[in-house]
Amino acid sequence: MTALEITRDVLGWVFLLGGSVLSIAGGIGLLRFPDFYTRIHAGGLTDTGGAGLVMAGLLVQSDSLLVAVKLVIVLFFLFLTGPTATHALARAALTAGVKPLLAPESEEDDPSTT
Repeated sequence: MTALEITRDVLGWVFLLGGSVLSIAGGIGLLRFPDFYTRIHAGGLTDTGGAGLVMAGLLVQSDSLLVAVKLVIVLFFLFLTGPTATHALARAALTAGVKPLLAPESEEDDPSTT
């Protein structure tokens, strides 16, 4: 095994483990956070970040160009659709009247009315 192969292997495993830890932390956040908005924040960030790191780890460890191109395409769509879905969920909840845990007291302090 050459030094380049060892470096690729170690870097790939660092990305894979980092993505796994981030995904587990997001799952714990989904269970522990108090209201809807903080939960979707935790889920959205860790979904994109954790899965992105896992995909990056798989990309570093892939030997085939075809597999690498497919992983880049999946990574692109993941980074495009994850934040969009989280934003759509938050906007729909705000429109439906779901208030954050620390909602503003007066109507002029409410950012959803501007």
